[in-house]
Amino acid sequence: MLSATMMMGSCGIYSKYERPDINTDGIIRDRMSASGMTETTDTASFGNLPWRQVFTDPMLQGLIQQGIDNNVNMRNAALNVKMVEAQLSAAKLAFVPQFTFTPQATVSSWDFDKARQTYSLPVNASWTIDLFGNLLNQKRSAQTALLATKDYQLVVKTQIVSNIANLYYTLLMLDRQLEIINEMSTLTKDTWDVMKMQMELGRYRSTSVQSAEAAHYNVLARAEDMKRQIRETENALSILIGQPAQAIARGKLANQTLPTEFSTGVGLQFLANRADVHRAEMTLAGCFYDVNTARSRFYPKITISGSGAYTNNGGGMIVNPGKILASAIGSLVQPIFMNGQLKAGLVVAQAKYEQAYNNWQNAIFQAGSEVSNALVKYNSNAAKSKLDAHQVAVLRQNVEHAKMLVSESSSTYLEVIQAQSSLLNAEISQLTDDFNKMQAVVSLYQALGGGVR
Repeated sequence: MLSATMMMGSCGIYSKYERPDINTDGIIRDRMSASGMTETTDTASFGNLPWRQVFTDPMLQGLIQQGIDNNVNMRNAALNVKMVEAQLSAAKLAFVPQFTFTPQATVSSWDFDKARQTYSLPVNASWTIDLFGNLLNQKRSAQTALLATKDYQLVVKTQIVSNIANLYYTLLMLDRQLEIINEMSTLTKDTWDVMKMQMELGRYRSTSVQSAEAAHYNVLARAEDMKRQIRETENALSILIGQPAQAIARGKLANQTLPTEFSTGVGLQFLANRADVHRAEMTLAGCFYDVNTARSRFYPKITISGSGAYTNNGGGMIVNPGKILASAIGSLVQPIFMNGQLKAGLVVAQAKYEQAYNNWQNAIFQAGSEVSNALVKYNSNAAKSKLDAHQVAVLRQNVEHAKMLVSESSSTYLEVIQAQSSLLNAEISQLTDDFNKMQAVVSLYQALGGGVR
């Protein structure tokens, strides 16, 4: 037994999982410097913020909490945790003996002689001695499976928080777009009315008035499109928070405040919050213990079994009244030739370990890419929003100047219509950039782990 134990130690079937080396340098392309090179910061403070500190709108917080409580995916993820916990409990109890109670009774008669009754009330016990780490590695694999399942639950929670926030901000953006379009509708209607009056005075032809009328109806059609998008977004958000499709109470886009300074961190320090990355590593650890389990199957299986019974069955002679019968057996099963099943099992377990390592590495690279994309999206749309603001200011002046020129008979209302159309498009463009910037904040929060641990 001592020799076998030493041999087992050399094969590593009792070894614990240790994180393999992996290169995480430069996985995050952070802010661009003046020279065009990438820069990275030190910590992941933004990713550590709880979602209530990031999304401060009370109405949005209520929707997020409702989604966490009622979302179908969240409920199913919790049930997955419950199932894996049960499997882990079974793996832990595999170390203790098994007991069965199998009472038996027989009535027999030879050549129609007087019937004889025999009975037996046995209790059987069986205990597998885990000398070669089979049960231990199965238990450790179940423990890592539980951690991975809890990580998946966090992944689902982060996705729900982010998706609800995105849909909520989408609603606010569509509300603001509808306000802008309604304001423009009023302007185009006034322009159309003025041109009709001017046509009656003989200053404009009917074609010019028709252009003004068409511009007004074009704006009204865009308003109807916004209303449809608002209804569809409300329906999608309703399903996400676990309720039938209905109207969603919400605030105003102008009242939203989101963080504007970010510190992303690098390497595994920032990845500590990423539940999907940790889940991939726990899957790798589980595969490590599965390899150990496959190795342990090459060694003997030692089982001690015993039974105790109260019986009146004494073999050829009936014992009456009953007496106690006890027995104990020790057995050892050493695999010799198993049609290649044990070797194939080890090869498969090692291949799955390599696959899990590749998936873990890819999860790390994917996480870094998502952070980089969110940062560049935020910085790009922030810069575009500033440029759009200048464009909107210029176009507003252009509309006023066009109206002044018309009043001075130095221009036509067609220039006013064109200026109003350009202003509408510029305002929508600025609003879209501001919305994309908000979405980038949500994406960055999710990419850094969501602060949900």
